[in-house]
Amino acid sequence: MRIAIFSDTYAPEVNGVARTLKRYTNYLDTKGIEYRLFVPESRTPVPKVPHIERFMSIPFLFYPDCRLALPNPLYIRQTLDEFKPTLIHVATPFNLGLFGLHYGKKHHIPMVASYHTHFDDYLAYYHATLFKKWIWKYLHWFHHSFDRVFVPSESTKQKLIDRDFHPSIDIWGRGVNHQFFSPAKKSSDVRKKYRIKEKNILLYVGRIAPEKDVHIVLETFHALPPHMKEQTHLLLVGDGPLFQTLSAKPHPQITWTGFLEGEALSEVYASSDLFLFPSPTETFGNVVLEAQASGLPVIGAKAGGVQHLVSHGVNGFLCEPKSTKAFAHYTAFLLEQKSLRRSFSEKSRAFALTLSWEEIFNGLLYSFYQIASQKQEISA
Repeated sequence: MRIAIFSDTYAPEVNGVARTLKRYTNYLDTKGIEYRLFVPESRTPVPKVPHIERFMSIPFLFYPDCRLALPNPLYIRQTLDEFKPTLIHVATPFNLGLFGLHYGKKHHIPMVASYHTHFDDYLAYYHATLFKKWIWKYLHWFHHSFDRVFVPSESTKQKLIDRDFHPSIDIWGRGVNHQFFSPAKKSSDVRKKYRIKEKNILLYVGRIAPEKDVHIVLETFHALPPHMKEQTHLLLVGDGPLFQTLSAKPHPQITWTGFLEGEALSEVYASSDLFLFPSPTETFGNVVLEAQASGLPVIGAKAGGVQHLVSHGVNGFLCEPKSTKAFAHYTAFLLEQKSLRRSFSEKSRAFALTLSWEEIFNGLLYSFYQIASQKQEISA
């Protein structure tokens, strides 16, 4: 199998899709499966790799952190003609994805798409709901030619089914590195580094962006009972368009770390007590799984992919989206109930251990072989 992959985001960009695709290509490398990856250039200089083609890009109008590539059609066509892909995987419905779609249709190559982002949900946060109808029309048109569409979670699949999106939708789930994100990474250095003297540490990890509802995290902290609030420190890890505005309001018990990765990130997870994640727009919620692997109970929004990771009253609590009252209630409850928090922590870790990247990618590759074989039989 030779796979041509088209995406509008890839490492070293920092988002769930980019990290998942990096894991995916690492898996293909370990299995000796040939691929060519077509992605926008990174804002961070990276060494050139023979099987990764990068193109000039511009920010996407509705979502500036997403880049739209300005591809060179002649070069891509020549590269694909030489590579001779046996399957095309499109992870973006925009410029690069359009070229992959056109090439696959023209050469009758099996094609799959992966749907990663609810762009329609993002529109309200960027004051562009006027375009919702047209985005859905475009997404319907774009995806109808693929042999199969893969989505990260059951709720995403159901949302697309309800819209009669595509006749063949499968789940391509996510895993987590159980060794890298682990309770064993707990370190006193985190408290020293961020000068945390309070008893409890609340944690948020993710983009500091409107669609993540980061304001609910801040409101939750401030809504805690006074005696509990004075014993609690809030850590917010990540960067994004709201970072400068929100972090400009200093508070002695709130720390904005900016972007973290590597051991610094895994230690922050493992050294915290609770994970807050109010985003209602997730198709999966990679950071939730990382927190669970690190042994953290999660208080999240009862929406999107997060609701499939958090079992209410078992390893965390689910709240109605945007309900500061519910988030504050469950946060205060778990901070008071140390033994219950310990039980939730153990069950979070146990759940995360059931999700293995190896098994997930094995299943995805098996589906690819099935799709290619079925296409060959139909052609014959």
